[in-house]
Amino acid sequence: MREFWVASGHHLSQRLADGNLAATPELMMAWLARPELAPPPEACAHERALHAALLADPFRLVGEDEIARIEDADARENWSFFIRFRDRLAKAPSIEAAYVELARADRVDLPPMFLDQLAHLILRNALDGCDDPYVLRAGELFFRAQKASVHDGVLLLADAELVEEQQKARAEMMHTSPLTAMLQGEGADLDVMDDENAWTYWSRSDANSMAMNLGGSARAREGLAKAVAGWVLRLTGARVHVEPIARMEDKDWRWFVGLDPEGTRIGNALWRAQSLKAQDMDRVIAILRMTFDDERRVDKRVRGRPVYLFLAMGADNIVRMKPQNLVAGLPLLDPPAKGRTQ
Repeated sequence: MREFWVASGHHLSQRLADGNLAATPELMMAWLARPELAPPPEACAHERALHAALLADPFRLVGEDEIARIEDADARENWSFFIRFRDRLAKAPSIEAAYVELARADRVDLPPMFLDQLAHLILRNALDGCDDPYVLRAGELFFRAQKASVHDGVLLLADAELVEEQQKARAEMMHTSPLTAMLQGEGADLDVMDDENAWTYWSRSDANSMAMNLGGSARAREGLAKAVAGWVLRLTGARVHVEPIARMEDKDWRWFVGLDPEGTRIGNALWRAQSLKAQDMDRVIAILRMTFDDERRVDKRVRGRPVYLFLAMGADNIVRMKPQNLVAGLPLLDPPAKGRTQ
């Protein structure tokens, strides 16, 4: 079995009897090493002492007074978030259970970064054994923002953080070597996944350096559908069939889930029969149709009918997927669904 997404920390977690994951001291230590928590050189002695103590005992009790002694306000906030996050994972039956609780909460008191970390880890577990690079590349949308662009009439998605880094490097190069910078162009170091180079994903899955041909590759769109199905099964236990569709032709659709804020906004407007501008619909980059294997778990109002999923990009051409909407927004019973997500 090929390894992928080592950065998720999957190998540092404990697999439980039901297939879910439990947090371990080793996983906590890896998260403590992240730049958001590793004390910078200018950190005060209290922050350095707290960090060292947690590295020695990641689940030790941390009182509010310890955090209050940290001099930097931003650092105090970061540590408060992390301890709250850690304690939630420690108390939950599993990492997946903690995520479901967060997804269904009326208010999430943690920064998006923590949800992204959990999504990375949970999807790695959900796709364990997957041998399709297209599914894995599509899965990156669950925990990393994507920059959308059109090349030769085809919609491509590339890792937003990597594109930003390249843009900064190119801007700096313009001062020293403008000709080289112009010849390179945006995204020069990114390969677009196709059937010839897909095999290279296994050696670069943690580099996030392959672009996704969402507009021109049926395998890429099917990969997204399979990633969604795996995610839903792992977190809800519901077996679903998901397929990409070119357009909405269902005149009697009953339910939808927006996979991101823009997808939710556009879906709500369609649901209410409100008029949309052409550029609004242009922002929709994928529509998926979901059906359920066991209709007994589905809200009676939706039984026998598909659920539609909308994925869109923002005005800045960034796709910010919210996979928690697939937990809170599906019309599943036990526990009852809360309706369409906002």
